[in-house]
Amino acid sequence: MAHTLILPSSYPHFRYIPPSSHTNPKFNKSLCSANYPRIRVSAAMAAVQESVIPSVIIGAGRVGQALQNMGTGKDIIVRRGEKVPENFPGPIFVCTRNDDLDAVLEITPRPRWEDLVFFQNGMLEPWLQSKGLVNASQVLAYFAVAKLGEAPIDGKTETNPEGLTACSGKWASAIAARLHLAGLSCKVLDKGNFEKSMLEKLIWISAFMLVGARHQGSTVGTVEKEYRNEVVSLIKELASAAAAEKNIAFDQGLEERLCAYSRTVAHFPTALKEFKWRNGWFYLLSQKATADGRPDPCPIHTSWLKELGAI
Repeated sequence: MAHTLILPSSYPHFRYIPPSSHTNPKFNKSLCSANYPRIRVSAAMAAVQESVIPSVIIGAGRVGQALQNMGTGKDIIVRRGEKVPENFPGPIFVCTRNDDLDAVLEITPRPRWEDLVFFQNGMLEPWLQSKGLVNASQVLAYFAVAKLGEAPIDGKTETNPEGLTACSGKWASAIAARLHLAGLSCKVLDKGNFEKSMLEKLIWISAFMLVGARHQGSTVGTVEKEYRNEVVSLIKELASAAAAEKNIAFDQGLEERLCAYSRTVAHFPTALKEFKWRNGWFYLLSQKATADGRPDPCPIHTSWLKELGAI
């Protein structure tokens, strides 16, 4: 008798039922209900193999290793000092710090730049434009990896139970397939909607990290719970400035969406870092406005940066 794989309709968690169990009186036949269609092992595994495209992963940190663990053993990890292979097709997941992005391009053959997939937080747009990568694939990774080697925790909240992780670009479908098969949510967005979602996350990280830095030792959860008025006022200010700069309108409930996400990562520490890629973008808007004789669009933000000696 052929071995049978019981596959939930939600995918990606498999239940293996050995043939001997089928005649066992203790065998739970409910596992074979309509909700768990039978699929032969070879066919199911072939489907998984085809869905997860072998990829190059630059960076062996928490996110890089998590992505590798979602694969089928055919990915290539590129560590510091190594180069991206030129003849290995498929996406190239960039899981490094933002300040290492120039070095990533140096180790990546020029013909492969179109296959780069950026997982970084923050405002990458000016850098991407300067490198001719305006259509590059990007991921807003709302899943969290607490420790190296641990499974990711999905970024689902009470306001967004469908999940917040999103991707866009050439390899968006491949990214979403890999994450879905690992049980994580991921939306494929067009460029315009992705930019709006990216700005929301930029506002989140800039606001929560700055307020947390003002109150030394605060976690993200502490900021959301004890300094909510501060962070909400800052979110509103940054959102207004971003909307005016990009000529967009954020969906209603932005403050609550960002606070809800903060409750899912409440244990995360806060720190004002990667200034160029985060708060620095908003400060540039302030500098541009004052240079033109206009009011600072982010006066609270500017004041608190000065208070901390960041500018």
